[in-house]
Amino acid sequence: MSTKGSKTRTAKKNARTGDGLALRELLRVPGGKPVDLAAHDTRAIPAGPRHKRAGLAAMTDLATPLADLQERLWAASTAGDRRRVLLVLQGMDTSGKGGTVKHVIGLFNPSGCRIRAFKAPTPKERAHPFLWRIKRALPHAGELGIFDRSQYEDVLVARVRALVPAAEIERRYDEINRFEKSLAADGVTLVKCFLHISYDEQRDRLLKRLDRPDKHWKFHASDIDDRALWPAYQHAYELALERCSTPHAPWYLVPADRKWYRNWAVSRLLLEHLTELDPRYPPADFDVEEARRRLLQE
Repeated sequence: MSTKGSKTRTAKKNARTGDGLALRELLRVPGGKPVDLAAHDTRAIPAGPRHKRAGLAAMTDLATPLADLQERLWAASTAGDRRRVLLVLQGMDTSGKGGTVKHVIGLFNPSGCRIRAFKAPTPKERAHPFLWRIKRALPHAGELGIFDRSQYEDVLVARVRALVPAAEIERRYDEINRFEKSLAADGVTLVKCFLHISYDEQRDRLLKRLDRPDKHWKFHASDIDDRALWPAYQHAYELALERCSTPHAPWYLVPADRKWYRNWAVSRLLLEHLTELDPRYPPADFDVEEARRRLLQE
């Protein structure tokens, strides 16, 4: 049995949850159908580890297969394989976008990752079409890209704050879908995760930031003001999930009240997608035995 074949079969086995199902089958938003976020439990554990200790152990178990797949993806790019992965993280404030980046990227070689956090657009960015800054941050061949917020801010904040006309928001949904379809055709695997937290959990997390001086820098008075807009943001997310969960770029609804489960679920989703890609080490483009002979003669 070859080592490469054994690793591939092991990875595919690991890409199944303990319940025998791929997590993405359980978390995928169907798309094209109305979404009611209130009907989704933010503390749910649809599959996988059932408690925190098991979840942390499961994260450790994911490290080796994920690192192996990432290395193979990068190696394949040196031989012309254009495939890459883009993890998109969206969610309400305190849903854990930054925390997910910290814990999930810790499982990978940072040199093969391209991370971008999107804030409010700068004057230069506002002078361009809304996808301009997104296109400039896309991962290169062989890389894992991570977006902390993304192009969806332009149909979320823009809708809630009425920053552009309603007709423009409608046009942007279609433009995002065309953009993501073009990415998929160009070898980008999109893993779009909506980190779903509750109103009460957000309040508790904001209070904890106030309790810790080392977290004050993460708190803004506007966070309290935005809580008054919670229903409007929930509706905006429901529309984005409905309109932009497509076969080539589906959304995954990740219960995020339990931080450990959120981290495990996002890592598991990456494992499943990377396993399906099944990147391979490229064959040597030189005479291996001749190189060995020359080294042994030194």
